[in-house]
Amino acid sequence: MLTPGMIRDFFLREAWQVEPSTLSGPQRLLVRVARVSFVLGREVMLGELTLRAMSLVYTTLLSLVPLLAVSFSVLKPFGVHNQIAPLLNQFLAPLGPKGLELASRIIGFVENVRVGLLGAIGLLFLFYTVITLIQKTEESFNYVWRVRSPRPFSRRFSDYLSVILIGPVLVFSAIAVTASVMNFAVVQWLLQHETIGPMVLSLGRLLPYAIVIGAFTFMYVFIPNTRVRWRSALVGGTVAGMLWQTTGYVFASFAAGSMQNVIYSSFAIVLLFMVWLYLSWFILLFGSQVAYFHQHPQQIRLGRGRFILSPRLSEQAGLTLMYLVTERYMHGGEPWATDGLVARLKLPGDAVDDLLQVLVRGGLLVCAGPMDTPVFVPARDPESIAVQEILQVVRSAGEETYAAEAFQLDVGAVNQLLAQARQAESRLAALSIKDLVRSGALPVSAVIAAAPFP
Repeated sequence: MLTPGMIRDFFLREAWQVEPSTLSGPQRLLVRVARVSFVLGREVMLGELTLRAMSLVYTTLLSLVPLLAVSFSVLKPFGVHNQIAPLLNQFLAPLGPKGLELASRIIGFVENVRVGLLGAIGLLFLFYTVITLIQKTEESFNYVWRVRSPRPFSRRFSDYLSVILIGPVLVFSAIAVTASVMNFAVVQWLLQHETIGPMVLSLGRLLPYAIVIGAFTFMYVFIPNTRVRWRSALVGGTVAGMLWQTTGYVFASFAAGSMQNVIYSSFAIVLLFMVWLYLSWFILLFGSQVAYFHQHPQQIRLGRGRFILSPRLSEQAGLTLMYLVTERYMHGGEPWATDGLVARLKLPGDAVDDLLQVLVRGGLLVCAGPMDTPVFVPARDPESIAVQEILQVVRSAGEETYAAEAFQLDVGAVNQLLAQARQAESRLAALSIKDLVRSGALPVSAVIAAAPFP
């Protein structure tokens, strides 16, 4: 009989001590599901997703009417602005009958906003509140994807403007087409068919799920300031979309039915609206977390903090990164990107990214290409980059943040021993990374042991 202690030991110890490739099919699936469930549960329990979802609720309350007002102004010339009300009704459906009343009030606020009469300052404030919502959303997604740098200002301006001006046109146009698809003559003819009709009707019922999944998938690809593969985004969008629809049904039957009438009376609609906003943002961020672990399976590990390599592994991984980048550069291949190096080394992405930044700051690599998908090439002629220099750059990483001269580390015996070690290692000064690549038939450890080269 399973006990809570046995279950805890399995998730915290046993599931991480076995190699899935050595297990049978069902056992391997069980271990992988246990690991994914553990890391997802850990992310939820840490509370960061909860805090960011709450922050987005507050920002949404401030920017909802301005966002709809801007969308209304953009959509009006295209004739699809009337789709705002049905979309808002659908989003607030879990709130029950009063959700429709709240939606009509919001639409009333939007219709009363006269963008042309706001003036320059009012218009700037209107766009500022909308941009704040998009910026907060990007920051939350960047946290999930371990991205430390936001979009540059130039890209923020163009990307955010496209979301504000072009996004509503595409979204509401798609909704309008989807809403009218069941009225097409071909669809009506298929519905009358005895065999195909039920299948078409079932597909029509699944259409809301498909719309939500598609919207979530697009957000996962577009919003984070990194390259997200469509397949991973689709996995996260599917999980989040199904969870969002299911949560909506549960919320509609429980919260809107009992709390509204028993506990908070007429004030319940405001609280329920805030709770539903929180659940929606939380599910959106949770789905993004699923997409992240799908794209970076090496990050599915017991600890959550940044993966810190030991000094020995840092030297080996740093030298290996320089080897791979230089080899691709010398043979005229496509430069390595971070994702490719992560997949090649099977190391966590944060550890590889930290080492790449160390090599860039050390003047050994340069980062090229777009900010979200950078590639790396040698900073200078590989023949002028000595292996000893690479090791020194990796070893001294982080020393620039403090003054090492202030430390009292002078002990005669230790200094003498280290001087002898550096003298013995000086033979690597004659070995360049180009020489190392040319001798690629040997492993890195054998090449270092065989130095110096004639």
